Amino acid sequence: MTGGTPRPRWLFLVSPRWLAWHVFAVVAAWGMLWLGDWQFHRAEGGNALSWAYTFEWPIFTIFGVIFWGKTIVDEWRNQTALAAGPRDLAVPDLAAAPELPARAHTPAVADDEAAADPELAAYNAYLARLNSRSAAR
Repeated sequence: MTGGTPRPRWLFLVSPRWLAWHVFAVVAAWGMLWLGDWQFHRAEGGNALSWAYTFEWPIFTIFGVIFWGKTIVDEWRNQTALAAGPRDLAVPDLAAAPELPARAHTPAVADDEAAADPELAAYNAYLARLNSRSAAR
């Protein structure tokens, strides 16, 4: 791109990948509406179960269209964030994090069960070492 004019953010909607998604969304919506119409004709013919599907397929269509719209909005926000530039990804201060209540530190397994299973005791010792290392930082 030459010059100083920025590229419009909506241009992603006409990329080949997005055009394929648009075609898929339209075909899927049309197909679900067709299935609803088909179920309606079956219901009129005496199939009582088809009455439920008659209303279910249009609801699926609505969900699909809403999902398609939300996907476009998410991509639009992603494009906006990319255009805004890198953000400050500062690491939060972990020392200021609130402490867990004492009951959160109690073991879920009774000590006699841990003593009976050497593999569990070794794993608990490993977890204790990791905890002490992270507390030392």
